[in-house]
Amino acid sequence: MTRHCPQARFLPAILIPFAVLEFAGTAWAAQPAGHASGMGGSAEGLFVAEIVLLLLVGRGLGEIFQRYGQPAIMGQLIGGILLGPSLFGWIWPGAQHLIFSTDPAQKSMIDAVSQLGILLLLLLTGMETDLRLVRRVGAACFSISMSGVVVPFACGFALAQVLPGSLLPDPTQRIVAGLFLGTALSISSVKIVAMVVREMNFMRRNLGQVIISSAIIEDTIGWLIIAVTFGIATNGSLQVLPLITTVAEVALFMVFSFTIGRRLVFTLIRWSNDSFRSEYAVITVILIIMGVMALITNLIGVHTVLGAFVAGILVGESPILSNHIESQLRGVITALFMPIFFGMAGLSADLTVLADPTLALLTLALVTIASVGKFGGAFIGGRFAGMSLKEATAVGSAMNARGSTEVIVASIGLSMNILSHNLFTMIVTMAVITTLAMPPMLRWALGRLPVGDAEKQRVDRELLDERGFVSRLERLLLLVDDSPAGKFTAYLAGLIGGGSGMPTTLLHLEGGQLPGAVRDKGPERASREVKKGAARSARAVRKAEDTPVDKVHLTARTELEATAETIATEARKGYGLLLVGLENALTDKATFSGALNDITSGFDGPLCLVLNGAKSTGKMPMLRAGTTILVPVNGTEVARRAADFALALARPHRARVKVLYVSQVRKGSRPGSVSHRREEAVLKDVVDLADRYGVAVDTAIRTRATPDKAIAREVTKGAAMVVMGVTQRPGEELFFGDTATAVLAAVACPVVLLASERVRRAEAEEAATETGP
Repeated sequence: MTRHCPQARFLPAILIPFAVLEFAGTAWAAQPAGHASGMGGSAEGLFVAEIVLLLLVGRGLGEIFQRYGQPAIMGQLIGGILLGPSLFGWIWPGAQHLIFSTDPAQKSMIDAVSQLGILLLLLLTGMETDLRLVRRVGAACFSISMSGVVVPFACGFALAQVLPGSLLPDPTQRIVAGLFLGTALSISSVKIVAMVVREMNFMRRNLGQVIISSAIIEDTIGWLIIAVTFGIATNGSLQVLPLITTVAEVALFMVFSFTIGRRLVFTLIRWSNDSFRSEYAVITVILIIMGVMALITNLIGVHTVLGAFVAGILVGESPILSNHIESQLRGVITALFMPIFFGMAGLSADLTVLADPTLALLTLALVTIASVGKFGGAFIGGRFAGMSLKEATAVGSAMNARGSTEVIVASIGLSMNILSHNLFTMIVTMAVITTLAMPPMLRWALGRLPVGDAEKQRVDRELLDERGFVSRLERLLLLVDDSPAGKFTAYLAGLIGGGSGMPTTLLHLEGGQLPGAVRDKGPERASREVKKGAARSARAVRKAEDTPVDKVHLTARTELEATAETIATEARKGYGLLLVGLENALTDKATFSGALNDITSGFDGPLCLVLNGAKSTGKMPMLRAGTTILVPVNGTEVARRAADFALALARPHRARVKVLYVSQVRKGSRPGSVSHRREEAVLKDVVDLADRYGVAVDTAIRTRATPDKAIAREVTKGAAMVVMGVTQRPGEELFFGDTATAVLAAVACPVVLLASERVRRAEAEEAATETGP
């Protein structure tokens, strides 16, 4: 029997780059001297070859590293080191010098991509910076980050003062070099820290959130220090007045960014998303925002990375930024610019210089000082914040990962001629060693920490949120008129969106107005109802979770008519739910009107229809403490969505929710049967959801009755409204099944139908063909 090595499947990927190198070296060796650096086709060919090699080697090694529990970024950095003078240039210097030419014109092409990569990486880092998490965690992370920055920064600054002059391009600039070296030693990589914390399922644990928040604060402090250091280096020496001016300008920039700038960024992203029809318009606007803010920081005399980082924070906090848009931007940065930047950083490092015993000892000292200083600073901060010995050890282990952030800092120092190539190589070596050592250390430290009861309950609640329907909504589309159903729907939309400051677009339809209604006051009335519900919901969230809630972002406009075309045009902007509240939405036979059929056909996502039962007087209920909302469930996902929706409506008013499971099993079946266990599991899931919302819930199981009759019977016991999860059936007209139709015909209270995504007839027929009868 043949035995296979587990690494064998990676060998083709590893050998491919060397085959490309051999082919490239043979091809370009035949070119006339100097041709590669000219403006002919060979210059472009070399540029493409550099890109291809950096992507092949960087992504290939990154994949291998990730499979073995290490950050993919380190694989990309080491890939660049292997392609540089450390290996490729040592084994085959002629080919290495030919492909990665030192000719200024040729080198500037790949350097430009790398420099753009720095800005995009800082944009992405800013987008991943969750300032709300920092505010929620509290003071512990500030203690950790302050001591975790001060101690290693002091060590790095002191080390720069005693380094041999040969390691500094200008020995007279030790202060500036000390600022760079101190920053490089003190800053942590949020991306790598978050990767390990997430892998260990600690992202929601108290300590995990403290670790991430501390890394975020350290990152922010580090970029502020780099910005000021850049200003000092630009002036050539440490001068008091220019330093004060630089600090004041950075402070003004930060204040402007997080006040007026925040609103401008939100407005621009929303405007581009809602106004442009071309593809990826929002991504273009985000890149423009990043470029403008980078130019502003450049004009005030600090590095462009600060502008890109702050732009990323503002973009990440934008309420209109969908996961889809963010993933598109993340994809191009991760796939192209990240491997090229880290590969180029690795190319600048020459590990062969460590053959010098003096440099090797200095590098070992640098790694030791960096590790002890960072671990010790974070450990002291954790103990000062009241953490146990095991918790402080885990924090110190986590903060010791430099990774991408330190490489960026060192690259900036190298480009500004503050760090020599030898010192840059030492810093990159230290970054690689500390980053590769962090994941196993942190896994060991976190594995020793038990979880308490209170923390477990909170983690379980947040896991429920992940499965929730309302918590995953990002934007609401609301279509109402001036009828009681319209105003009630607007209020319900405010209750749903207000808890998270969800962006909401209100379309007020001028048809179906009440007698005597003032025509131009319709949008204002509907907007007031949305804001009233949002304020009520926000107060409930703040009281229950003690977290700040943004105001609901409401856009309101009047529509003379609503058709499938107008709704489809609006739906292209991206909405998670369409809520409709219109007068005369039902015919006398409890079927849906032609107008409602036409309107909803333009929206393919989930629908929420607020309807009056056929026996209703037209008056909508008042939600208050003690009001009962009835939710029928049957174990399906759409029924769970309805329960989640009803609980979100009940929470602001402390209303009650009654969950009704209608069972078709025979009366007298054994309690331990499969059917009973399923019913109990479904009801327990809803009870757990209710605990998350802090809502009182009653459960009931009804047997030997059809679902519509059981629901109608429960309504007569005092339910103010019914929330039903239904499935849209394929066809040109709205139809949600016989049960929903029968309930609408039998009850007198409002019925909220929370419908699944539309299933088109062609899709249904294709699915039926594939699955068979």
